[in-house]
Amino acid sequence: MTARTSPCIVLHAPPGAGKTTRVPLALLDIIPPEAGRIVMLEPRRLAAASAARWMARILGEEAGHTVGYSIRFESRVSSATRVEVVTEGILTRRIQNDPLLEGVGMVIFDEFHERSIQADLGLALCLDVQRQVRPDLKILVMSATLDVEPLARLMGGAPVLSSAGRSFPVEEIYLDERSPARLPDRMVAAIQRALHETEGDLLAFLPGSGEIRICASLLAGCGLGERGIAVHQLYGDLPFDEQQRAIQPGRQRKVVLATSIAETSLTIEGVRTVIDSGLSRRLRFDPASGMNRLVTVRESASSAEQRKGRAGRLGPGACYRLFSRHTLSAMTPHTPPEILNTDLSPLVLELAAWGVHDPKDLAWLDPPPAASLAVGRQLLADLEVLDVQGRITPQGRSMIRLPLHPRLSRLLLRAQELGCARLGCDLAALVSERDIFRTAGGERAPRVGPSDIVERLECLHAWRKGGSGGERADAASLKAVERVSRQLERLLRPAAGKDRPGDTDEATARLLLAAYPDRLARRRGDGEGRYLLASGRGARLSPRSVARKAEYIVAVDVDGGGQDEGIIHLASEVGEDLLRQECAGLIVQRSTIAWNEREKRVVAAREECIGALRLTSTPYTPGSEELCPVVLEAVRASRLELLDMDDTVRRVQGRVALLRKAVPEEGWPDLTDENLLETLEEWLGPHVAGARTAQQLRALNVAPLLLGLLDYRRQRLLDELAPTHLEVPSGSRIRLDYAVGEWPVLAVKLQELFGLSDTPTIARGRVGVLLHLLSPAGRPIQVTRDLKGFWNGAYHEVKKELKGRYPKHPWPDDPWSAQPTRRTKPRGH
Repeated sequence: MTARTSPCIVLHAPPGAGKTTRVPLALLDIIPPEAGRIVMLEPRRLAAASAARWMARILGEEAGHTVGYSIRFESRVSSATRVEVVTEGILTRRIQNDPLLEGVGMVIFDEFHERSIQADLGLALCLDVQRQVRPDLKILVMSATLDVEPLARLMGGAPVLSSAGRSFPVEEIYLDERSPARLPDRMVAAIQRALHETEGDLLAFLPGSGEIRICASLLAGCGLGERGIAVHQLYGDLPFDEQQRAIQPGRQRKVVLATSIAETSLTIEGVRTVIDSGLSRRLRFDPASGMNRLVTVRESASSAEQRKGRAGRLGPGACYRLFSRHTLSAMTPHTPPEILNTDLSPLVLELAAWGVHDPKDLAWLDPPPAASLAVGRQLLADLEVLDVQGRITPQGRSMIRLPLHPRLSRLLLRAQELGCARLGCDLAALVSERDIFRTAGGERAPRVGPSDIVERLECLHAWRKGGSGGERADAASLKAVERVSRQLERLLRPAAGKDRPGDTDEATARLLLAAYPDRLARRRGDGEGRYLLASGRGARLSPRSVARKAEYIVAVDVDGGGQDEGIIHLASEVGEDLLRQECAGLIVQRSTIAWNEREKRVVAAREECIGALRLTSTPYTPGSEELCPVVLEAVRASRLELLDMDDTVRRVQGRVALLRKAVPEEGWPDLTDENLLETLEEWLGPHVAGARTAQQLRALNVAPLLLGLLDYRRQRLLDELAPTHLEVPSGSRIRLDYAVGEWPVLAVKLQELFGLSDTPTIARGRVGVLLHLLSPAGRPIQVTRDLKGFWNGAYHEVKKELKGRYPKHPWPDDPWSAQPTRRTKPRGH
């Protein structure tokens, strides 16, 4: 009854409860044919096709009748189809093409806990359709491990249905994770143990295809075939027919080595044992670099539960875990939503096609991050998909019809324009599928060539003519590339006819530039194989690349590389003339003016640039208005060291600082270095016109500039209240030394102060000077601020000690009445 009366429903049931195959069939009795089809979203092609075939088998039919499926490049549906299982891109495309979703009565989102970006987008669009034009459209979201309350709120307070399902007990065995052995060796040891201790088929979860291939190779040497045990591999890049063979029942006992593709939806018949590495591999998008980075991470607790559940679908089972109970308890509860960690340019394109500029206009469980949205918008602008207002262009409308990333859709459209659609299809397939060279053993011998992509094209062409493609090529990958290329050709017909004759290398460079304008890179002068990308990011060519001598390249496959330089795995050389033709709209003229720290001078140039790449640079002489802010910023960065802050300057600063503290009522300015740095434009700016070198800056007389910050009255007060010199009883004018924050110092010979009873003062008598009393030789003998106390006390000890050493100088018994002098005693005395 809930499905009849509620527009939105959330179904929560554990793994193996039958959500994927039982619920859609049960709904056939609730959603009448006239209401439209039930469309169910599955995250993966293999799961979609398998679920449809399983439901069709339950009905005693072949897929394509009551139950059908539509996946990338393949569809099995008919006019009789009432349940259609689709993959994520198919659903989004259908909504975009038919915003009313005519002929659809219900949309089911299966395995929503996986939180793929396409599922989040599909739900947002469906909720928008339901709210705006199809209140009769029903939406069902099914999840095994997700916290469903926020989801129910998002769907307008949808009712939550829960089912205990049907699952069998699974024994958990924790293996030592502290072993120094590498993961494939630990996994193979666990597989051999499990084969001995358990019955039925075995499913082993590994983080990626690399570990899977290593394990398969190790198992091949263990004699499993002789024991009648088959080994299958299962991962996303594997050809679809090979994926099917991995999940189909057979007569032999089997071991399936899988990535997280086998976590949900799929029921691999015969599996009674699971071995979980506890790891998965995920893409992480870095908005700062605009690049993806493939990282191996610890799986979430919900993923661990899903993997364990694979062993209990058909009967009691066992789950061997290559980690401890403590590690399990420390895992994050759920896998982070893909929308938070992925390239959002495809999402931005879909939203623009939907007429949404601000994602906040749609309902999201987790809103897309602003930084990633900004990067996505910029890329689409570079691809000429969005106009300056952020609206989709006619070219963008054409691109969105293709089931590819916007980059590759742009490549195919450019290929049609150049009359080389077949080449474009080959390039798009080579770039989107697994590298056809990646599985070849060992590092390739270093050699130099123009393009890693052209090298792979040549391999593909040789393989098509009946060759092997060479010892570096992987046959399965070549087949996958060929299949995708042919499927793209069918999409582009009749445009994908025979290509016009021309230079393949040049056409390849043009197409790659169209798809990767932000990945244009120029070789850096500080090392072979090091490049600067137009985005400003540094990157290094993989040792396997042949393009390391090229001046300009298109970096097709770049790993973000965390905080360090990225790694360019695939690159193609681009000549400067071709670059200027294809990227004319991206070339900007700009003037740059900056302080060169090494040369200690301002350098200025007029440049042609694409992003951070400088194509040409011509020096020019800037005017004063351009120079001034650069010079001031250089002075600020040097913390005034570019100026001659000599003793005269420091004394001015010290005198004013003392009066700010002692005579604040006169309103003295702040001349500390910190304030001078903040106010450079006010006191220094008017005096640096034309200065462009450190030598010219050092020639500036800074002290008058600081005094100029005082009006005439305060300048006179400064000389009066904080004089540069004091006249002592001997008649000498002795310089006062001022240091910021210190007492003013008067260094004077003792004999010149005879007859003076009190310590001299300044600043209206508020500050006593610090006397540095000197011997006749000018050496310090006493430091005091109490001259009277010195005459009465310490003087007599000093006299005893120095009278014999300086007999020509007066040492009277009564310094109070003695004649002050700067000379020696007259002869005869």
